[in-house]
Amino acid sequence: MYNPRHIIDLIAGNVRKTRNPFGAPSSLINRWWKGVPLKTQGDAMLFTGLMYQAVPYIEKTTKHLEKYEDSNWSRYVWMGKYMPKFMVGLGFALLTSKQNRAPFDVILKDIVKILQKSGVDFFYQPRLDFYSGILLYDLGDVDGFAAHAKFVAGELKKHGVNKLITVDPHTTYALKVLYPKYTGETFEVKTYFQLVNFTGSNGGKRVAVHDPCFYGRYLELSEVPTKVLKSFGFDCVPVPNSGLFTHCCGGPAESISPKLSREVLDRRVEQLQTTGASIVAMCPICMGNLAKAGAEVEDLSSLIARCA
Repeated sequence: MYNPRHIIDLIAGNVRKTRNPFGAPSSLINRWWKGVPLKTQGDAMLFTGLMYQAVPYIEKTTKHLEKYEDSNWSRYVWMGKYMPKFMVGLGFALLTSKQNRAPFDVILKDIVKILQKSGVDFFYQPRLDFYSGILLYDLGDVDGFAAHAKFVAGELKKHGVNKLITVDPHTTYALKVLYPKYTGETFEVKTYFQLVNFTGSNGGKRVAVHDPCFYGRYLELSEVPTKVLKSFGFDCVPVPNSGLFTHCCGGPAESISPKLSREVLDRRVEQLQTTGASIVAMCPICMGNLAKAGAEVEDLSSLIARCA
C-alpha cells in the first residue's frame, strides 16, 4: 500500500495547478466533442466532469502504481508533485493513444444521441466542463475539495449556468449533494438517463446491471436505469448485492492500493457473472475496473442509444 498522504498531496497539487487529478491540461484530456454537432446555448449544460475521458489515463496510472506497490520505489511517489506539469501532460499524451480514448469518446457521443432523441434542450461548453474534485473528497482532503469546488461552482454561476446534465455517479453526487454543502451554490442536477423520453425495442436481451455506489447507496437512483432498460424490452435479472446494498467495484482504493482494489473487484465480478447475463455498467470507473478483471461489460448509454 502506498502512503495515503503522498497520494493525496500529489493529486491535490495536480488539481490546484491544472484543475484535474493528472496534472495534464484539460484540453488534452477532453477532445470527444470535436466534430460533434452541439449547441453552445440552451436550457441545461451537459457536464461530463471529465470522468469518462479520464479512464484511459487512470488505467495507465494504475498499471504503474500496481507494478511498484510495496516495492522500495513506492516511497518516492511523493516526488511526483514536483514534476513540471508540461512534462506530465507530455507523458500522458505519449502513454494514451487515440485508440485508448475512442471507446469512451463513443459513450459520450451516445449520451448526446440519447438527449437529442429525447428532445432535451441542452448545450455544451468545453471550457466550463471541469473535473468535480470528487477524488479529493473520497481521499479525505475536504479542504482541497472545497477550494476546487468553489472555483468550479463560481465559474458556472458566472456564466449563468444553473441546470446541469451529468453522465456519471461521482460527478452527480458531487454537484447535487456536496457542492451545496461546501460552496453554498445549488444547481439543478439530473443524470442523462433520467431524461430519456423515447421508445424502442431490444428483443428481451438479459442484462445484469451493476449499481455504482453513488447511484445505489447515496443517490438511490438504481431503479431509474432499470426502468428505462425494461421499457426497451431488456430483461434485467436480479443481481446479488444491488441497490442500497450494492457491492463496490474497488475503484476508490485504486490510487492507494491497487492490490486491495483488485481483491474487491474480483469478488464483484464473481457476483455479476453468477447471473449468466450480460453485464451493464453506468459509471466509467466501474466499467474500466470490470473490464480490467476480464468481464465483458457494456455501458448503459450504449444499450439505450442502440434503441434510439
